This record gives sequence, C-alpha cells and structure tokens, in this order.
Amino acid sequence: MATEKETLTLNGREVTVSNPRKVYFPESGHTKLDLVKYYIAVADGALRGAGGRPMALKRFVDGAAGQPFFQKRAPENIPEFIRTATLTFPSGRTADEVVIDDAAGLAWVNNLGCIDLNPHPVRAEDLDHPDELRVDLDPVPGVPWSQIREVALVARESLEAVGLVGWPKTSGSRGIHINIRIEPRWTFPEVRRAALALARDVERRAPDLATSKWWKEERHGVFLDYNQNAKDRTVASAYSVRPLPDARVSTPLAWDEVATVEAEAFTIDTVPARYAAIGDPGAGIDDAVGSLEALLELSARDEAEGLGDAPWPPNYAKQAGEPPRVQPSKARRPTSEYEPGRGQAGGPPPEVAAERAAAVAAGDSNAGLPTEWVGSKPTPTGRRKTSIPLVEIARHEFKEGALEGLERWKARHPDLVQYLEPADILVDGMRGRSALWYRVRVNLIHVPEDLRPAQEPLESDFDPWAGQDIEAWRAATAGSRARRPAPKAKAVQSTATTADETPEPKSLKPKTPTKPRTPTKPKAKTPPKPKP
Repeated sequence: MATEKETLTLNGREVTVSNPRKVYFPESGHTKLDLVKYYIAVADGALRGAGGRPMALKRFVDGAAGQPFFQKRAPENIPEFIRTATLTFPSGRTADEVVIDDAAGLAWVNNLGCIDLNPHPVRAEDLDHPDELRVDLDPVPGVPWSQIREVALVARESLEAVGLVGWPKTSGSRGIHINIRIEPRWTFPEVRRAALALARDVERRAPDLATSKWWKEERHGVFLDYNQNAKDRTVASAYSVRPLPDARVSTPLAWDEVATVEAEAFTIDTVPARYAAIGDPGAGIDDAVGSLEALLELSARDEAEGLGDAPWPPNYAKQAGEPPRVQPSKARRPTSEYEPGRGQAGGPPPEVAAERAAAVAAGDSNAGLPTEWVGSKPTPTGRRKTSIPLVEIARHEFKEGALEGLERWKARHPDLVQYLEPADILVDGMRGRSALWYRVRVNLIHVPEDLRPAQEPLESDFDPWAGQDIEAWRAATAGSRARRPAPKAKAVQSTATTADETPEPKSLKPKTPTKPRTPTKPKAKTPPKPKP
C-alpha cells in the first residue's frame, strides 16, 4: 500500500509531506501536517530565530511521545533550496549541517520529524563569530514559575547596565530564554566569558533567587546556563514547538508581558492567532545589535577579584584556567593539587589539536575524536572526602522509568522523605551518541547524618550500548544517519564506539580492550534509515 503524501507549494517550491495524518501529539491529537501548517503560519518569526543558521536536526520520527535522535550531518539527498554549512566541533571533526532560509525549508525539516528548531548562534556566512548571546534561565526542581519571571527581570537590569537589549521568550519547557544580538566580532570563548560575567552579575543582584553554579548539587533557585554559549551548543529557537503533550511553543514576549506571563498559554493552537493579531514581539531583534565590551570589562574585574573561569561542559577538553573538572561531592584533594587544564579556545591542548589535524589531513576519519590527556580528570588516588552526600537511584532509557525508580526508593526509605527538598532530587538527561537517557540522584545534605543510607544497587541500570552492534552502527553513521545501533546478529565482542561531539559516559565503556576485527565479506547490513 502506497504511503500517503501531501504536496505543498511554498515560496514557489514544492515540499512533500509524507504520512501527513501521522499523530505527533497523542494527547492533543495534532498531526505532522498540523505541525507543518503551524510553522507556515509563523514562518517569518521562526526564520528570524533559525533562518540562515546551521541547525542540528532533532528528529522525533515517532512523534513527541517517542525517543528523539540527533542528526548533525545533513541527509545525503537534500532539495536544492536547502543549504549546508561546514561546522568544526570541539572534538576536531566536521559536519555539513542544514541551513534553512524560507517557509519551504521549515516544512522540509518538519517532514523529517523535527518538532523544535535548534540552530547555532552563528550565521552560515561566519561560523566562528556568534551574532547572538543566549541567556538560558533553567530552574532547579521545585522553583515556582513566578521566581523564573522575577530572575528574567533582574537579567534585563543587568543587560541594560552594560548597554545591551534582551529579547525574552518562554523556553516552551521549564524556563525563559533571553536572546541578545551582538556584533559578530567575538569568538565563542569570548562570548561564553561574557555570558558567565552576566550570570554572576545577576547572581549578585538576586543571590536568593539566582545562581551561576555549574554543578547541580550546588545550585539553588534559577540557574543561568552560561555554557549554552560554548561552541556546538544549541537551544530551541523562537516559535519552536516543544515535544510536550500540549504542543507548547517557545514564544517571544514583550518585556511588559514577562511579569505575568504563563507559559502554558502558548501552544500550537493559540500562537498562530496571537501572531496574526499582534505580530512578532521579537521583530526588532536584528535592529538592536550591541557590543560585548562592557560585559568583558566586567569579566576582567571579576577575574582581578579572584573569580576566574567556571566549569565547561564535560565533552570539552579541560581549559587553561578552568577549575578542577570534578563535582564538589567527589573532590578528593585540595584544588591546588589538581593538574591544570591545557585546552585552548574551547578546544584541546595545542599539541593534541596539531596531532588531530595532521591525522585528519592524512585521511583518518576518527582523528577528531576526544582523547585523554593530563589535566582532563583528577587522579583517582587518596581517600574520597565527600562534602555533599549523593546517592544514585536509577538510570533509565526514559525519564518516567527513572522517576518510577525514585518512587520505589522513597517507599523503602519513608523516614527520609520528610527531610528532602525539591532541589535535592537531581534528574539529569544524559546525552548519549544519538539519544537521551536519564539518571536520578538524591542529595542527602538535609538528612541527618545518622539516617543517611549508603549507596544501594540501582533501581534500574540502563546501558544504552548493551546488545548493540557498534561496528555496524559506526560504519552506517560514517555516511548516513542511523537512529541507533542495530541488535547484534550473533554474540561477538566489539570495540566501544566513540562520539563526535559528546564523549561516551565512562561507565559505559568496555572493561577490556578488544582487537580490531578484520572485515569479511559479505559485510554486516547497516541499520535502515528511519522513516519520519
């Protein structure tokens, strides 16, 4: 039976929507075609946030309730109206990413299963100098929505103090984003440094409400995620539909709306009417380009007073001047005893970068993969001195499963629940090779010491690499987009895969190295491409 299709003509181009009646949001009943029509209705606003920028494709081929996978590299066969831009990642590898420019491009990525849009903060014409600084207000569990709004208004004050204009929007999830157009003359490390200075300034202005602390166990209130400005980080752009049951939208706001805004008011049903009635509150963003000089001066003052760099994301080499790459509860030694970082400009140490570049030039496709070097992690010697008592509860493929494990743990320890505060429950989305899995931990800092339980066997211990044919998957993803490794055809030992941009969690690596396998014919079949 032939697959149902619907062809749309947009900007003089034909775009085919396959399976248009496929339900993408089970609870609301919205289909893939509903998603496409939504983006067409708000196309100018959506393109203001995502157009002309390289974009990581986050594909929900099973709809919002399914597990997404990330596709950085553009598909092999793309229409002539889709551009690509070649990005270089912190690992040293490169990828040709999709760039869209019009409503036809929006519909095309929607047809691939992209529910939200995740562009980089650079234009395709200049990939080394961001033209956007991004403020991501990320609340810790239990923080009320009113506090997020309050911190957003404090952030506006901080921006105005350094001569910058912020453009707020709901994230469509739990927080608020503020985007700032800047002159494209600073590098990614400089923009990140400015974002860190801004985060610390907001924290000084509202110490009970906001934090710039990177480690989750140290956070309180609303976290200003300065690392969203590191190279290769993306966030959902303006007018992106989020993969939530109510098809909520990341919606631009006027500043006078922020104090009373309710995020759930903006959905795939309500935003087109709002857009038609009032236009795009973020329409002036491209006319309000600012300078980072004042923020960088603030950063220099912070550094002179002893506030140096803050932790980078874990998939980056430890940078020169970065504090120890270890969460406080696992610190084994004084800070001065840790090896310093040697990475430069968000990349690896110079000699590692040179070695990778030479290997890539010689044709080694894996030369850009992350490696270990002195200073990238603490030496596991000495007795652990835990300053923050954490226990891990569960690892699971889905967030719901991880939280079910938490409830079972609470049922076994009912006497502890009364001591736990919302921020003591740490739920982490762990980004794997192409999908997410979830980890739950509990901070026992508020539990009396004599009642604190020791680490127990995990309620669930999900291994995203178990039973997968890593070799076949590696071969498949070298030139195409496989959703995840195919199940092994027979029990064979395989080498661990390595990641392009996000290193594999250490606990998931094979315990013993294996010898490379000699290719035999016929080759193992590669996983089929997912159908949107």
